[in-house]
Amino acid sequence: MQPGLLRFAVILALLSMIGPFAIDMYLPAMPEIARDLASSEAAIQATITSYFAAFGIAQLVYGPWADASGRKPPIYFGVAVFLVGSAGAALTGTLEGLIAWRFLQGLGGAAVMVVPRAIIRDRHTGAEATRLMALIMLVISISPMLAPLAGSAVIAVAGWRAIFGVLCVTALASLTLTATALPETLAVEHRTPVNLRALRRGAAILLSDAKFIGLTFVGALGMGSFFIFIASAPFVYTGQFGLTPTQFSLAFAINAIGFFGASQAAGPLAERFGLSRVVLAGTAIFAVATLCLAALTFSIDITLPLLVGGLFIGNAGLGLVIPTTMVMALDDHGEIAGLASSLGGTLQMLTGGALIVAAAPFFDGNAAPMVAAIALCGIGALALALITLNRR
Repeated sequence: MQPGLLRFAVILALLSMIGPFAIDMYLPAMPEIARDLASSEAAIQATITSYFAAFGIAQLVYGPWADASGRKPPIYFGVAVFLVGSAGAALTGTLEGLIAWRFLQGLGGAAVMVVPRAIIRDRHTGAEATRLMALIMLVISISPMLAPLAGSAVIAVAGWRAIFGVLCVTALASLTLTATALPETLAVEHRTPVNLRALRRGAAILLSDAKFIGLTFVGALGMGSFFIFIASAPFVYTGQFGLTPTQFSLAFAINAIGFFGASQAAGPLAERFGLSRVVLAGTAIFAVATLCLAALTFSIDITLPLLVGGLFIGNAGLGLVIPTTMVMALDDHGEIAGLASSLGGTLQMLTGGALIVAAAPFFDGNAAPMVAAIALCGIGALALALITLNRR
């Protein structure tokens, strides 16, 4: 990769790290936050749901805004909102306040997930654009492995509130980086005003397309299962199995490796066997692995290695499903690909948040409810994939 292209890629990758780090650094602190705020497990999980809900909704706004005003104004606004939300979360003394500030974090963090993709399209195409996107995805994939470890280290030194202080510093660094090193990539003559009529027409086309909806929700059930894991695993691993925050971070990283390792194989497998077969195989692996794990969890006193191993296999199946369904869902909508991407991302995030809310009353700090909820997502994803792809 050329030095200039590498520098550009590093800038975009650093900006894209904000959203994942805001999720993953926070996870080891959840049991401590529950104790400090005298809250239940289900109540603390609402702080995850609020972040995902805001993150999903805001994606619909930043894409059209970036097309109308240029790429940098939405980044400035989003990172500034994220900074305010992080500062508020660090200082709040109530659960309700933490939920609200996490919602504000999500509203801001969505900007640096959406806009960098548009910046890549402005400057590069073909192989260079693919290399840029691959580097950004590599950074995002590293986050679930490194961010929980960083969060546990911060907790050990300064407590859970310091995590949000670190995120404030990260936001300030991102604002500085955007102002000093990131060029504006969308020329004034190429900017397009927001057309609400066209947006409504495009949304109507997408929402009436059975293939788009089916594939979107196959991915949504897969992502929802991972959101359930994110919301409940800190309590299961530290409560039932007695792990420290650092040990939890290592166990969490194993599952992330399964997902992102398999996702790297999705492209070559799709070239050889076709996209539909990859989706069906991935959903079958996900459903069978999690269903078997659920059966074992309810029939024996499950061990930590067995739980981690079963989730590793299930998440490897998801690694084949999620990127492939994203590609297939956009195949027939090239003219409105931006809107399709934003709408699909919003539906998936909101579905993930809704699944956490639905499953939360059953969580009790043990593995069984968590695994059962994940297995139900697996069965639903496989059934929906069979219906959608057979229809095609």
